[in-house]
Amino acid sequence: MTAFCQSLPNIRVVQSVPGVFHHFDLARELYAQANLTRIYSTFPWSRLKREGLPRSIVGTFPLIGPALMLCARYGLSLPRPVLNQLDQAHAVTFDRWVAAHLPPCDAFVGLSSFGLLTGRTAQSRGGVYVCDRGSAHVRFQRNLLAEEFHRWGVPFEACASWSIAREELEYEQADAITVPSEFVRRSFVQMGVPAERVHKIPYGVNLQKFHPVGAPPAESFEVLFVGQVGFRKGVPYLLQAFERLSHPRKRLRIVGVVKDEIRPYLAKHLPRNVEIVGAVPQAELKAIMSTSHVMVLPSLEEGLALVQGQAMACGCPLIASTNTGGTELFTDGVEGFEAPIRSADAIAERLQQLADDPHLQRQMSHAALERVKQLGGWSTYGEQYTCLLRELIAKRS
Repeated sequence: MTAFCQSLPNIRVVQSVPGVFHHFDLARELYAQANLTRIYSTFPWSRLKREGLPRSIVGTFPLIGPALMLCARYGLSLPRPVLNQLDQAHAVTFDRWVAAHLPPCDAFVGLSSFGLLTGRTAQSRGGVYVCDRGSAHVRFQRNLLAEEFHRWGVPFEACASWSIAREELEYEQADAITVPSEFVRRSFVQMGVPAERVHKIPYGVNLQKFHPVGAPPAESFEVLFVGQVGFRKGVPYLLQAFERLSHPRKRLRIVGVVKDEIRPYLAKHLPRNVEIVGAVPQAELKAIMSTSHVMVLPSLEEGLALVQGQAMACGCPLIASTNTGGTELFTDGVEGFEAPIRSADAIAERLQQLADDPHLQRQMSHAALERVKQLGGWSTYGEQYTCLLRELIAKRS
């Protein structure tokens, strides 16, 4: 943290988030600085107690959120009209509840879609409101994904109009918008949000939970994908690239929940030597990352996928699309490779390069591990966020 930030008195920060996401990583940093007043979540305390914060500063509102999260995790489908109504009720009721319980604060930080009323309440009392967005601008995101689903001839269940309208109201209402990558920042500017209102603060990685616990086997070439298995993540391009990879003992492990939208595609186009693992606990994930030669994330749209930093912390190099925010973590050609979206050829070329050159793979593995250590875990994220909040508070005062 800068000397200027350190010299200022403590601030009172309140956060709200559906579930956990990266907000509890930020909350731990704010708490360590004595700047966190309260954090609210839609998860029950039985789940949140593992996050390492005192019960006295964690507010819980587990009315709708856990059911929606479980449906998403286990691929349980609900009719779209019903899901839209539940999503809206989830966002609105949680926001109202937090606003009603909001303690005095200097700054309120709310995950997008869930903080409009609470943000206005904080502002009416003299505080600042920061809208935190983990993905691209909501309208930019919708347009890009609609285009992709059309490309594969799959019906696109667009983000509900109420959700888009609510998010854009938050963007307008907030004193600032925080995003994790340059890709996301550009999406906001492209959609007309003034550049000076959008602040990029890249996520960190928990180096205590993610570290090497093994090494990739010398006799095979192990490729890894981690994330929701769907068209948004660019999975078809990875499968095409893997099929073109020439290696006598290659394997692709796909870790994550398979979305219904892509099941028909997988039934027809799944190459040999592809293993769909499903969801795994983080404790097991580090072992899979440590024993993979490379992780590929060919997403069409991603804020800054946390699995990228986690893989690097396990010594696993990356091949990531330009729309993942990965270059906030690695330099193209040093700790990994960047590839254009929708380019199976570019991914296949880089996979072949790593498979043919074990020395390069080991070199990138070492570089990835060293780069993550230099990034400083989540402490750098917390310091940069605190400095931004102090600047906003001073400006509002």
